[in-house]
Amino acid sequence: MTVKISVLKERDEGGERRVALIPQVAEKLAPLGITFAMETGAGVASSYPDSTYKDVTFSPDRNALVADADIVLAVQPPTLETVRAMKPGAILIAFIYGRNNPDLVKALRDGKITCFAMELVPRISRAQAMDALSSQATLAGYYAVLMGAVHMPKILPMMTTAVGSLRAAQVLVMGLGVAGLQSLATAKRLGAITEGYDVRPETKEEAQSLGAKFVDTGVDATGQGGYARELTDDEKQKVRKALSDHIARSDLIVTTAAVPGKRAPRLIDAEQIKAMKPGAVIIDLGAEGGGNCEGTQAGQTVQVGPTTIVGPVNVPSMLAEQASELYSKNIMHLLQQIITKDKGLAPDFTDEVISGTALTHGGYITNDGIRTAVDPNSPAPPAPAPTPATAPAATPAPTGPAANDTGKETAK
Repeated sequence: MTVKISVLKERDEGGERRVALIPQVAEKLAPLGITFAMETGAGVASSYPDSTYKDVTFSPDRNALVADADIVLAVQPPTLETVRAMKPGAILIAFIYGRNNPDLVKALRDGKITCFAMELVPRISRAQAMDALSSQATLAGYYAVLMGAVHMPKILPMMTTAVGSLRAAQVLVMGLGVAGLQSLATAKRLGAITEGYDVRPETKEEAQSLGAKFVDTGVDATGQGGYARELTDDEKQKVRKALSDHIARSDLIVTTAAVPGKRAPRLIDAEQIKAMKPGAVIIDLGAEGGGNCEGTQAGQTVQVGPTTIVGPVNVPSMLAEQASELYSKNIMHLLQQIITKDKGLAPDFTDEVISGTALTHGGYITNDGIRTAVDPNSPAPPAPAPTPATAPAATPAPTGPAANDTGKETAK
């Protein structure tokens, strides 16, 4: 059975340069009976020109591409017009961020589109190869340190010269999820003295394994689904007191913290920034969610007292070639779960990975948390019937962990 997949070109708004399918992945998936069509120039911005794709057709007509597609692939949420051009029963795979795009979620539901939102992939061992949040966060954490090095008025490693030695820079990473741990590893490889902080004490061993000192504040804010919960006011004061000295002596700070469904937590306030060294730099990876630092402006570099605060947005897109490679492979592993050579397109909604990633299906919003936020009066979906290959007992209807519905990197 042939499955037709169409791939969208990302719009220029927001500077998105990634593409959802790279040539190597298209070749690997072809034996499953898949034919590919792409919007003209879809991969150009990420260094994959049309000529590098084999056995892929190209068209500049987006609506025509999606109209007869069984599956549509994208990176960012598509437009309402694009969704409305899709045929009922088709599948959309992309980052959706449902809480932030309620009209899009309703359009997917009303159009009877099955949507697998890549930010909803359950954070369990079996789904690691599909975890697009982690793959993209790895690159963001790496690049954050390089951005910091460019803005610092000093170098990261210790260096011995004919006229004396230069001391290594002090780097503090706040938030030890995938991005934070990659920042620690990168800073250490570049020769900096590294410290790591997270409200979840279990990250201490991970930081130490990367050669960093762990800043222990005595507060445990471990949440559900591998994410950190929001701190109470008393906990915030305790953490602030313990961190202030470390912040003041840092040359470079990378912040990566986020709480699902809420504004990015404030980790550094104006008073702490004022006490930092002249020339110190903060790279705030929480900028898109409102910022981890007081004074952060998304998409801008600002001077606040003695400190330069950089608020980058969509960092993975800055490394579009390899970000696209990782994202495309995440999608490949998901497609291999829902397409077989014998049966064609056959997603099993009793599987926890499939059900957890599903946002909409069969005219329902299947994620409980997003359904409550977007349209609390919308009915819950019926429980899926077990497939012949599964045990008689069905798992609950596709919901997905509510902690995953923001698409923001925190921890894993």
